[in-house]
Amino acid sequence: MPDEWVKVCAQDELLPGEFRVAWDGDTAIAVYNLDGDLYAVEDTCTHDGGDLAGGEVHGFEVECPRHGARFDLRTGAVTAPPAVTPIACFPVRIEDGVIYTRDDR
Repeated sequence: MPDEWVKVCAQDELLPGEFRVAWDGDTAIAVYNLDGDLYAVEDTCTHDGGDLAGGEVHGFEVECPRHGARFDLRTGAVTAPPAVTPIACFPVRIEDGVIYTRDDR
């Protein structure tokens, strides 16, 4: 498992209801603040490879803006087709007021 964490942003720059995208190598990771809890997922829809960030968030689900597939931000599980494969979830940590994540696959 990699030891390198990638800086996302300062904690006070990611307010509830917002997201930021960070890159760990060639992996885009979207970090969402949902009512103060942070969730990091791969920013790629498994249906057609489009970006998820910017799609509408419904509770704990993000909706792909291209074809409407939905994914649970807590688990990566598909909650609505046309996607059938879950998205990857990643760890998040806060240190000295800075949010970090990493691709730990």
